[in-house]
Amino acid sequence: MIVDEIFDLFARFGARHYGEELSLERHMLQSAALARALGAPDVVVVAALLHDIGYFLHLDSANSIQEGRNIGHEALGAAWLSQAFGPDVTAPVALHVEAKRYLCAVEPGYFDKLSEASRLSLATQGGIMTADEAAAFARNPALDAALLLRRCDDRGKDVSIETPPLEDYRLMLIAALR
Repeated sequence: MIVDEIFDLFARFGARHYGEELSLERHMLQSAALARALGAPDVVVVAALLHDIGYFLHLDSANSIQEGRNIGHEALGAAWLSQAFGPDVTAPVALHVEAKRYLCAVEPGYFDKLSEASRLSLATQGGIMTADEAAAFARNPALDAALLLRRCDDRGKDVSIETPPLEDYRLMLIAALR
């Protein structure tokens, strides 16, 4: 069952760092906790929890992050998750990098609030969207979920915040399955 695979991936690779001060697992748990606190639908909370799972699936992700290479973790993660989850989970995962590019283009001051690691990765992820790209992205039906996930991603990088453990999301993950 994919939920067991997800738990296994967290156990095997969750301690990895990705340019921020905290591990991927702590970051992903914080993102999910923030989405839950904001009253996001459960499927968006699940997307927030799993948004960086692509880093667990790419064998060279630790080196690529440190070297500033883009491995397309969002597409990799969304494609892998699509074997068991619908677009209400996979679309925000697939779009969370584009959402950063979009917010940099349309929200004054957004770029300045990004962590240093997010600023560095932005360059390898296509940079700030052009006006035409932003207009097209704004028409995406998953825009709101992607932006909510992005904001949780941005805020989920605080080493002092403790979160509920992964196990607390097991039933939510199961309920989100297709």
